[in-house]
Amino acid sequence: MIRTQTSLFGVEPGLFGLERGRSNRDFSKEESWGKNKFNNAFPVSLSCYMASKGLKPVYLILDTNAQIKHEKIDVSSIFGLNPLSSELFFSFETDFTPYRTIVTGKFPRTDLVTLNKSAKNSCLHSLEVKLTALPDNSTYKLPETQYGCEIVVRPTTIVYLALGIAYKFKDSPEVLLNYLDPNFVRRASAWWDVENVIGYILDLTSDIDLILMSALSLQEPFVLQPVWKTNGRTAKLHENCLDVFVWSDFAFTRLFFNAARDALSKKQEIDRYARSVIWLSRMLLDFALEGRIPHADIIKTLAYNAQTDKAFALNGANTNQYMACSELTSPRIKKDEIRNIVLGGGQNFLSPERRFDAAILSNPELFS
Repeated sequence: MIRTQTSLFGVEPGLFGLERGRSNRDFSKEESWGKNKFNNAFPVSLSCYMASKGLKPVYLILDTNAQIKHEKIDVSSIFGLNPLSSELFFSFETDFTPYRTIVTGKFPRTDLVTLNKSAKNSCLHSLEVKLTALPDNSTYKLPETQYGCEIVVRPTTIVYLALGIAYKFKDSPEVLLNYLDPNFVRRASAWWDVENVIGYILDLTSDIDLILMSALSLQEPFVLQPVWKTNGRTAKLHENCLDVFVWSDFAFTRLFFNAARDALSKKQEIDRYARSVIWLSRMLLDFALEGRIPHADIIKTLAYNAQTDKAFALNGANTNQYMACSELTSPRIKKDEIRNIVLGGGQNFLSPERRFDAAILSNPELFS
């Protein structure tokens, strides 16, 4: 059972479920509340809080028609143990050690790794975490049922997606070659030549879809995506403020596979969506042929004259089609419950980016 941290001066700053000894960050200290650290930690705390209320996050999975299907998932299934168990440990910005055996070069870190303290800190799950605002700039003028969140994806997310899929076939990599063309990967120039590789992108999405369809029962939680809802585009929180969505690794491919297909039907070029398809395909092929994934070389070599600081971004007008449900329109956690998640005055440690335009929008009384 989780107990609130206390000190001689009362309740210590902290986040629900992330009390000292359960995380590699000490949230009683100000240094653990930086922007990027808070954006990873708050979604975990929110998930623990929802579990304490008996609420299940929305789980987006891939169905037999290669479409997104909504289910509900226990938070314990996301983290690998009861979220309130003293044996569960949250390790932020770390590497998922089981994947080390299939990586060439420096091993990237993921947002969250859960560990079982009673089993010598054995790894349970790895998760990418994306805290997203609802609505975004593309949907704030639309009806609330059409609100959506922008999702920005790092190259590391594509790396971990590839590692997760490859690891499922670690004992039978030849299965991947039943669907992927090994001759294509051996012709290095085919990957560098933009005009040549464009003609293969749709085939690559179809081949990987066949792989995913053959192993649907193996899909697992991959991206933890809480949403926080505001009144339109202001910074004022909506009464129905917070909820959690979870993407399976297989379902997550729809975001850039479908976007790549749509873009290629209009213009034959390698955009960020198509490039992400190429990265994933090449990583899986290298694993199938060599048993390891040289992720850094793949991303650097197959940049196609574009920056590699991010893989792709998808705005809310596009993500709504996958996420639309009652929980997106009316999130289940009220804004006044935030005080049950951010504890002991922890909010005073926050140092958000100061944006004057947001301040003006959030203070309409200035113009009354």
